[in-house]
Amino acid sequence: MTEITILGRGGQGGVTLAKLIATAFFKSGKFTQAFGVYAAERSGAPLQAFVRISDEQITNYNQISEPDHVIVLDRALLGPLTLDGMKSGGWIVLNTPESADALVEISAGRRVATVGATRLALQHGLGTKTVPIVNTTMFGAVARVLGLTLDDVRTALGEAKLTGANLESATTAFEQVRMLELRPAPEPILNTDEPAIVATNGAILGREQVELQASETPRIRTGSWATRRPERRELTPPCNVACPAGNDVHAFLRAMHEENFDGALSILLRTSPFPGVCGRVCPAPCMQNCNRRFLDGEVNVRELERFAAEHGTRPSAPDAPSRDEIVAVIGSGPAGLSAAYQLAKLGYPVTLFEAGRELGGLLRTGIPPYRLPREVLDNEISYILAHGVCDSRGHRIDASSLRRLSQEYAAVVVASGLQLEQTMELRTDGADVVLNGLEFLNRTRSRALELDGAKVVVVGGGNTAIDAARSALRAGATTVHILYRRTRNKMPAISEEVDAAIEEGVVLDELVAPMQLRSDALGPLLTCVRMRLGEPDESGRRRPIPETTEDAYFDVRCDRVVLALGQSADSSILNGSQPPGNIALTGFGGCPIFSCGDFANNEGTVSAAIGSGRMTASRVHHALTGSDLLSPASPTIASYDILHPALFPRMREHHGGVVPPALRRRNFREVHLGFEGEAGIRQVVEEAGRCCSCGVCNGCDRCAMHCPENIMGSQACGHSYDPVYCKGCGVCVTECPRGVLEMVAIEKE
Repeated sequence: MTEITILGRGGQGGVTLAKLIATAFFKSGKFTQAFGVYAAERSGAPLQAFVRISDEQITNYNQISEPDHVIVLDRALLGPLTLDGMKSGGWIVLNTPESADALVEISAGRRVATVGATRLALQHGLGTKTVPIVNTTMFGAVARVLGLTLDDVRTALGEAKLTGANLESATTAFEQVRMLELRPAPEPILNTDEPAIVATNGAILGREQVELQASETPRIRTGSWATRRPERRELTPPCNVACPAGNDVHAFLRAMHEENFDGALSILLRTSPFPGVCGRVCPAPCMQNCNRRFLDGEVNVRELERFAAEHGTRPSAPDAPSRDEIVAVIGSGPAGLSAAYQLAKLGYPVTLFEAGRELGGLLRTGIPPYRLPREVLDNEISYILAHGVCDSRGHRIDASSLRRLSQEYAAVVVASGLQLEQTMELRTDGADVVLNGLEFLNRTRSRALELDGAKVVVVGGGNTAIDAARSALRAGATTVHILYRRTRNKMPAISEEVDAAIEEGVVLDELVAPMQLRSDALGPLLTCVRMRLGEPDESGRRRPIPETTEDAYFDVRCDRVVLALGQSADSSILNGSQPPGNIALTGFGGCPIFSCGDFANNEGTVSAAIGSGRMTASRVHHALTGSDLLSPASPTIASYDILHPALFPRMREHHGGVVPPALRRRNFREVHLGFEGEAGIRQVVEEAGRCCSCGVCNGCDRCAMHCPENIMGSQACGHSYDPVYCKGCGVCVTECPRGVLEMVAIEKE
């Protein structure tokens, strides 16, 4: 660890100099830290700034008391106590026209470098004669002394947008700085009449200095003339806002960092019964919204959620329902199961109706086991049922039976998902060549379809298409092509899943659409047409248009065609009415009927369905009791621009194990292995610690440590402060990495 103290005056740019030094070393691969401490807000007042440079993560945020190097921006500040605590062998870099040889007295045991930064700054028009701005000039000299290159200087100044005259002056200082190498320190001469007093750093102090060290900083009542004051504000982390399931992502990550895996799982289970499922199949919009991605990569929330599900202990389920009102839920997909779970936690007896023989809906039939192992799904469904949820399988509910249920139950939730698959007429000759995507996935899952040696073509660009293509390989297909009528960057499928499919050998044919399926003596041929993108359609994406050239049409030899063109809701259960969304459906002559999940909104992700089920359970509870459980979060999102990114150390990302493509493409075993063993636990804790805690105080106490008046309280007292002594300087706000504090104007009477 290298520690540097900068001594200067307000207006000279000492804090900016600290940031420039930190940036230069940061760009060269070091961990760095830079911050300032002001004595006043006026120009010319003394100030200090500090820099730390290390090969490892920096966790010390206190001021520097024993620096390796000292940089002095004003010669007048160089006095008896300036170098107190400085380690021997370090550099003193001084803004002075004097030569280093003229400073032999102060250089004992240290090295000295001098540069006439004030003269150079004024020559280049930086500041005025009264207040010359010497930061960039001194940066050039410091860079030379500390072993940086001119390229490092240019990079750091470019990052700070300080080019032109700033770069010219820094370059001149780099070339003109005068350096005096190490001189031996003289033996201290002690007064034998009185005992020597030794400071904590080993320096010999006189009586006057000891009294100065022992004195307290004078406190001045400045609150009467302050125009601003610091206030805490409530912000919502962007990951929390982005999570469709409504998880408190920040809170669960904090528990993970503290190795409280039981607590982390409990936090997740408040809003979702499927942490193990979402830890595998969620597209993770929380990660896409993570502010950390602008620093060194987003936090790996998805795999941390999976780890919590696998290593945390689930709270015990309630013994029995406590309410009299019975609620029916139709459909056992993620939305229906989520609604049933939340209603059961509220004490309602719940009956879950499922048309099939197994619970889970598309979680079971539409997501292949290499992404979602069946035992993971079974365990989480069992936990839901343990809350007192009764399931009735093999019961398909239509409009007439829905009317009957509305007479028998206090409320009904319809979560039947997307039952109708979109298709297209390829004018086949009746051969068993074409299958819809969900049927294909269900048949490959149950091993009812063998594709040994087959050539498979999948049509579509969503998650079902990708899953079908990867499943075809595992079922024995020799070649698999995905035909998509737009370009890859417009595919609605999860990007990581597309990457994985291509790694396994799936071929993605962009801007291609199927036209007609026919057969010849060698078997089926699929005629296709090349497409181009035209004007945007109602979805906002550019509409694909067939090319009209002669070579636009071509044939693809295939044995099986899978149509994965999307699904839609079957509204016949509501007699053709549109799902009511957030409003209870009336007109069936009985209890209120609610809809949720893809049946209501067609958002198309597991996490969105889970969140919809939870919200619907709250609406049911409100309809039956009048109690509103939905408390709105703070409308202000802790976006990246309210953070102070320079105060966050760089940290390496961690990812769980993945089976290599060559080993996974011929079996349905799980591809992602997660974090494993003792090393995995360490990686999980470190990865959770990468969370920036955006907009939420985590008790770092930087505001208290850097308050010039020493009036800011610690975490224990809620970071309160004494307004009588607060001058409104804003240092606490500047030093808050997470944007929790803000300066507000004081309204004078």
